[in-house]
Amino acid sequence: MAAYDIVIRNGQVADGTGKKLYAADVAVKGDRIAAIGSPGSLRGDNEIDANGKVVAPGFIDVHTHDDTALIDNPTMAMKASQGVTTVVCGNCGVSAAPYTRPDVGHWMSLIVKKRENICKDFTAFAAKVDAAKPAINGAFLIGHGTLRLTTMGDDLNRVASASEIKTMNELLDQSLSQGAIGMSSGLFYAVSSHASTDEVVDVAKPLGKWKGVYTAHMRDEGDHIIKSMDETFEIGRRVGAEIIVSHHKCSGRSNFGRMVETLPKFTEAMKKQQIAFDVYPYVAGSTILRSDMLERADKVLITWSDKIAGMSGRDLKDIAAEMGCSMKEAADRLQPAGAIYFMMDEKDVQAAMSHPGAMIGSDGIPFDAHPHPRLWGTFPRVLGHYSRDLKLFPLEDAVRRMTSYSAQRFHLAKRGEVKTGYYADLCVFDPATVIDTATFEKPIAPAQGIDTVICNGAIAWRDGKEGGGRAGRALNLQQMQEEAKVEA
Repeated sequence: MAAYDIVIRNGQVADGTGKKLYAADVAVKGDRIAAIGSPGSLRGDNEIDANGKVVAPGFIDVHTHDDTALIDNPTMAMKASQGVTTVVCGNCGVSAAPYTRPDVGHWMSLIVKKRENICKDFTAFAAKVDAAKPAINGAFLIGHGTLRLTTMGDDLNRVASASEIKTMNELLDQSLSQGAIGMSSGLFYAVSSHASTDEVVDVAKPLGKWKGVYTAHMRDEGDHIIKSMDETFEIGRRVGAEIIVSHHKCSGRSNFGRMVETLPKFTEAMKKQQIAFDVYPYVAGSTILRSDMLERADKVLITWSDKIAGMSGRDLKDIAAEMGCSMKEAADRLQPAGAIYFMMDEKDVQAAMSHPGAMIGSDGIPFDAHPHPRLWGTFPRVLGHYSRDLKLFPLEDAVRRMTSYSAQRFHLAKRGEVKTGYYADLCVFDPATVIDTATFEKPIAPAQGIDTVICNGAIAWRDGKEGGGRAGRALNLQQMQEEAKVEA
């Protein structure tokens, strides 16, 4: 009987640290990487020939809204097909727990389609994820907006009262004790836009105690971006938490080129605090349809509309012309709805992606009828278009930004590296052909060049289709901290 369950033979290993590629066999036993040996030296029950291919850690998508997609769509093809083995959920202030209201509502519908997938506490939600046996792992943030909805009802156009802040603080503390990895905020959105800096700080104080991270969809990514960065850094300092700025961008044509301001500001702040940010490799963003964003966008595509059928994938300008009204009025008629906004500069995207503090996150919305292509294409696009074709950074550094660096920033113990004893989260890809195929016109399409994806020792994706492996799990803050102590 062979010593190993799976052996990936004859590949070039990109170990996740940025170290140069090297030739090796990688062996898996159970859910761990059991051995790394010279080419041809290892034998297993299931041998995968990776000649001409790269063997990398499974990619970590640090910015997702996949909270309940892991339950409703456990094969997670849109992520496994990209080489992703872990998704960080609960971003932008919206999470599936803790939530006690009987309705789903517009805000929660960003991540939830079934009320039964929303839970009153994090333990119950994590149990639902584990019971679904997803193909990949999920790590979960608690949304400040979800805490507000649960605690304040619909009376959200104000700062929370002292008693409401105390309740939210206690809910966050409880959630972190149950395994959530941090808190996210979305001060840009109506649910949380009236929250003061002090409110966010007072709610988030348990982060310091539990060593959870604070991720921020900042209050403004346009004209007032510098002020918003200052607020975000202040929250992190006062709470004693590490900071991740979500989907860093300079939004709107009037702000094109302002990465020359924001990136040096990040560099300077990183000398004093633990700060990082994530980026997606596109010039368009996607969120709910908002009239106040129309003027800043060069083009707006509708991703879904609950009011009028058949609008998904269409240009709002064409819809308005058809309706014989302004774009703002057309947007109002479509509500509630979602949209893709073309509102960033390609040079800014490349500058942000190249910064040493940048990680990669897709920010795809899994339930959109016509999603942004980033849902299916983000990671192969970085490897193929930006690293190989544009030579923005070496392949080894592209892999580092999507693996070990992400694992470090989110404290995902024993993940993000091809290393003996680490979890067997692995991606085998062809560096010559890997590329995204999802487009704004046809956004649901698996990438090319992703050969095999393994999560916790089980094959989640193989040869262009689902691999049948369902070994993903809800990652737990306390368990990861214990594993980190053992390694130290």
